[in-house]
Amino acid sequence: MLDNSTAVASHVEPADPCSISDMARIYGVSLRTLRFYEDRGLLAPQRQGTARFYNANNRTRLELILKGKRLGFTLAEIQDLIASRFKHGHGQGNGSDKADLTSGLDGHQIEAQIAHLERQRSELDDALQELRQALGKLQQSKSA
Repeated sequence: MLDNSTAVASHVEPADPCSISDMARIYGVSLRTLRFYEDRGLLAPQRQGTARFYNANNRTRLELILKGKRLGFTLAEIQDLIASRFKHGHGQGNGSDKADLTSGLDGHQIEAQIAHLERQRSELDDALQELRQALGKLQQSKSA
């Protein structure tokens, strides 16, 4: 999803602020999701009355959030990674790696996340196998 949204987002001028509905459409997220990220301190749109406007900095942050979610990080972990990137100035500007969340990780963090995702995959595989067996039994009992 991020790859497509990044391509769409590239058609938005970096200096032009986006409304909340534009952000939702561009990145394929709900308005509620954007408000939730704002409540959690991950995004900080400018407010004009009840309207929210997202600048290039917020768009980069949202790209980082979405990539972090895709990589299986928790929001707390994503928040820490983003804070680290922006603290060191990596999350700003027009560099090609501006939405590369993984560039701030060390080898241990990457290995730990790989291990975590592999455990999740194993648990999902087990659950799928169990459900397929249950479905097979159900189908056999209906045909008998």
